[in-house]
Amino acid sequence: MPPKTEAPQDMAYPGLLKVQVDATDLDRHIFRVHETIPVAKAGPMTILYPQWLPGNHGPSGPLKAVGGIVFRAGGQALPWMRDPVDVYAFHIDVPAGATSVDVDFDLLTAVAADEGRIVMTPEMISLQWISLAMYPAGHYTRRIQIEPAVRFPEGWTPFSALESTGLRDGVTHYKAVDFDTLADSPMIAGRYARRIDLDPGGVAPVNLDVIADRPELLEATPQQIEAHRQLVQQAYKLYGSHHYNHYDFLFSLSDRMGGNGLEHHRSSEDGTAPDYFTGWPKNPAARDLLAHEYTHSWDGKFRRPADLWTPNFNVPMRGSLLWVYEGQTQYWGFVLSGRSGLLSKQEALDALATTAATYAYRVGREWRSVEDTTNDPVIAARRPQPWLSFQRSEDYYSEGQLVWLDADTLIREKSGGKRSLDDFAKGFFGIDNGSWTPVAYTFDDVVAALNKVEPYDWAGFLNARINQVAPKPPLDGLARGGWKLAYTDTPTDYFKSAEARRKSIDLTYSLGLTLSREAEITGVQWEGPAFKAGLTIGGKILAVNGIAFDADRLKDVITEAKKGRDPILLLVKRGDRFTSVAIDYHDGLRYPRLERIEGTPDLLSAIYAPKK
Repeated sequence: MPPKTEAPQDMAYPGLLKVQVDATDLDRHIFRVHETIPVAKAGPMTILYPQWLPGNHGPSGPLKAVGGIVFRAGGQALPWMRDPVDVYAFHIDVPAGATSVDVDFDLLTAVAADEGRIVMTPEMISLQWISLAMYPAGHYTRRIQIEPAVRFPEGWTPFSALESTGLRDGVTHYKAVDFDTLADSPMIAGRYARRIDLDPGGVAPVNLDVIADRPELLEATPQQIEAHRQLVQQAYKLYGSHHYNHYDFLFSLSDRMGGNGLEHHRSSEDGTAPDYFTGWPKNPAARDLLAHEYTHSWDGKFRRPADLWTPNFNVPMRGSLLWVYEGQTQYWGFVLSGRSGLLSKQEALDALATTAATYAYRVGREWRSVEDTTNDPVIAARRPQPWLSFQRSEDYYSEGQLVWLDADTLIREKSGGKRSLDDFAKGFFGIDNGSWTPVAYTFDDVVAALNKVEPYDWAGFLNARINQVAPKPPLDGLARGGWKLAYTDTPTDYFKSAEARRKSIDLTYSLGLTLSREAEITGVQWEGPAFKAGLTIGGKILAVNGIAFDADRLKDVITEAKKGRDPILLLVKRGDRFTSVAIDYHDGLRYPRLERIEGTPDLLSAIYAPKK
């Protein structure tokens, strides 16, 4: 084996790196990068391309998209060799007398959706610095200073948490920052742009920076803007602090650029449907995104699991506490959406019903713990899986949400309503107001903070629900909150919104499958009726009971099957084979919703009520 790449040391790198990106090749979706790295001596040097990306929780640095790499010193090209094991490391020899090394490369981003997320369109750009700069090995990245600059298409408006020093010769320059801050400060830019002040006169500026496919999509009503402003105020009331000097929601409304949701300390990347504002009533399933990513400024970026903190971006991350980082963020994201008015109380309850039903049917719980799913960003890398309900995926998000609901209702019950998980959030995430220096934590720190709010066997509580295999669905928080999961033959508006966002037909709780609008099978519930009939992902339904497929007709047939004993007959095409499939199912359509348990306290309504 070759020698390992030089380990990072907590010492300052001598000199200021500079990086300039040309982001104007919109037709070919190519970013062109020129970087200068000062050097103090001649000899062997290793330069790294970021591999382990915060927020992705895995080794997902887009190395495959990097092309045209050239290293130079004194204007002369230098031979380079990629490390045969650590393929994100590049070895060069710095010649005598050189004071810097220049690095040029292209980032060849996706031009079609099946290649990855589209980040360039004729109207907008999503620029992530962590994929557009290299750095010298041997140093903590927080000890490396770098000065960025970007050439955008003429007339476009850029947004970022970085602070601009001005436009010179068509290039926008920004203040030098440490490499950690650069990697944590993405940008968006667009032809059609608008900035909305979400906290006028506040202690730190908070802006909703919007770019859109068309100018009319930027129009937001006063009521919509007020709900987003209330998100900021409700977050401050929850945490009692802020951990930024300014914050930017980098918000793209597009069906041309890929959607996303990625947290950063002083900003977030938030990409969603183009009609987020203009189609507000039909989009409740898109309205928890901003609250989720905003919460990460406190939970994940400021308070950070100790084994997720790394000294640079090429030291492996470990995600054992992602059920706090992401799971509690998922919980607060929906709670803050309800408290702020981004979701109505009914929409918040319907969203919770959708999540509860998902995990009531997650049969993979019988063999795999929530804690083990924290390895999925490395194991599965967010690729599609054939049997999601059995294999599990990154369930620490939403099953984590249900565990934290369980904890919240338990604290409320045991304290007689005097305390809640809000007190944990303020005491744990609200420390060091105004600071954005990360503070790491361990499992024992979480347990101690919970015990400070309400004495209990919290270590046992969390071990049973997170670290151990737990076949029982995590629905205790619903029952303690005064509600139960039920199913009816009519979907809630929230459920229909989620179906529309996914462009799917969701029959998980009846036939046990989901379909695309083109009738392609996109999901099959393990041991459900469709599974038992032999259906798998990849097939396409051509006919239902001998008549050409139609989504409404399929639903009618499922309803009619309740009256008799005849199976539902499907004609399925898979590859070049046609198969007649009989599904013996007679329980009708089933869609999740919550119903009150009479005579019990309604804690859920209290949880979603705005804080005064």
